[in-house]
Amino acid sequence: MYENSFRQNWELPALTDWGTTNTLSYGELATQIARLHVLFERVGLQKDDKVSLMGKNTCNWCSVYLATVTYGAIIVPILQDFKPDDAVHIINHSESKLLFIHDSIWDGLELEQIPQIVGVWSLTNYKTLAGRIDNELLSWEQAGETLKARYPKGYNRDDVRYDERDNSCVASINYTSGTTGFSKGVVTPANALAGNIRFAIDAKLFYRECRQVAFLPLAHSYGCAIDFLTTLVAGGHIYLIGRTPAPKILLKAFQEVKPTTILSVPLVLEKIYRKQIVPQISKPPVSWVLKVPYLDEIVLNKIRQSLVDALGGEFSMMIIGGAPLNSEVEAFLHKIKFPLAVGYGMTECAPLISFTPCFGDKYGTNGCSYRPYSCGQPMKGQMEAKIDNPNAEGIGEILVRGEHTMYGYYKNEEATRQAFTEDGWLRTGDLGIIDEDGYIFIKGRNKTMLLGANGQNIYPEEIESKLNNMPYVMESLVIQEGDSLVALVYPDLENIDSSHLTPDQVEAFMEENRKNLNRQIASYEQISKIRLYPHEFEKTPKKSIKRFLYTHS
Repeated sequence: MYENSFRQNWELPALTDWGTTNTLSYGELATQIARLHVLFERVGLQKDDKVSLMGKNTCNWCSVYLATVTYGAIIVPILQDFKPDDAVHIINHSESKLLFIHDSIWDGLELEQIPQIVGVWSLTNYKTLAGRIDNELLSWEQAGETLKARYPKGYNRDDVRYDERDNSCVASINYTSGTTGFSKGVVTPANALAGNIRFAIDAKLFYRECRQVAFLPLAHSYGCAIDFLTTLVAGGHIYLIGRTPAPKILLKAFQEVKPTTILSVPLVLEKIYRKQIVPQISKPPVSWVLKVPYLDEIVLNKIRQSLVDALGGEFSMMIIGGAPLNSEVEAFLHKIKFPLAVGYGMTECAPLISFTPCFGDKYGTNGCSYRPYSCGQPMKGQMEAKIDNPNAEGIGEILVRGEHTMYGYYKNEEATRQAFTEDGWLRTGDLGIIDEDGYIFIKGRNKTMLLGANGQNIYPEEIESKLNNMPYVMESLVIQEGDSLVALVYPDLENIDSSHLTPDQVEAFMEENRKNLNRQIASYEQISKIRLYPHEFEKTPKKSIKRFLYTHS
């Protein structure tokens, strides 16, 4: 796929570090990959050796990833948010031979901590940071001289030839950063990545000269497979956001780039909904007009257009994944006919399992059309799903199998054994139901499900979804203390300040929220107390709360 894309799109722009003048065309990217291949040869990298890669989203990050897999080695992307001790563990556990890393992260590490590493290079400029062999072999400049000698007329599109490997070979080992606190190395075959890429292109989500703003961390499977790998196969142009994707930065990037498809996590849309849309629709006269037939459509159309314009105005679809989308937000977006799609996946499936588009077969998705609060049907011909041991309501653990599934967890036979059923189905750890048409509806995580006093199943995510839309609530976390449920709430400080509320007034609002919430949920789900939390909850890169940090609060 990449040989063909580089040859066909040689002159087109491929990667841009947004906010800078640094852009690589497909030809320049292919040449940089060839130079990295020379470097790999010089330091003795073998097929199936591992290369660790740790840093922010940049052109060089992408070059190293593609150079590694096209060479026949195995890439080990490490989330830049991992602490130094975790990074050292992953580098050593994966048995990586080479390390490419952002300079500021390397400042917190020592070569003595990673004894198997032969060489370390900067992701800023490929400068050699450390090594255990001759410095000339480690030199990026020397690799460039060797490439020039090898191609005296210059490296061109006809020279693009990559390692012949079967798609059953391992392409990457991704170390998860989940909500349960234990990181495992997901062994991903090339076939799983190819299946994800093929689906997204066949669904016409990406195409030649499309534009993509990549702000999700590329070291995470969602952004990596769809934002990065798929766009470059299609011949699109990726603008890489290498800084913290605050809403202000993202909106500026969307205005400048005008992306043709947007990948996001729910948190981004939910913040926009609470900050920009709720104030519009909750105050008179708009709230009155929305109750009048025909007039409400005019207002809703204006709200949709203002939201579309804020996101660049030229995207055909916004794809939400990585965590469940708040049901109230989803319902409103569907009501205003916002071009929304919801995907469901996990690192162990590289990542896609199912997908539900807003416009059905317009996007070649095999008849799968939008169904509210569902995350769609499994990809036909690629993935299948079923419910294991359903209860009286049909809720059980979601099991999946197919083209996208991992081989297992690296050097962890026990975790691999627990991850699969005896007949080869992968346990997702998610609880849900599947309706008669095959649509998946997620209720919550198996590990986060709570038991009521009389044995009832309680799904805290569903309670939090309702609470998060109440006044002055930014985010919440429901935990169990004895036989009672308590909601930890990080308040919307900006809104509280603008409303000039005193601490006593905030407490009163939260008590009113608790009463209103309890009117909407079952008796065994009742919240006994709302406890204010002083700062945002710590999250994974896909913006799911690390629940394990708070379960004993």
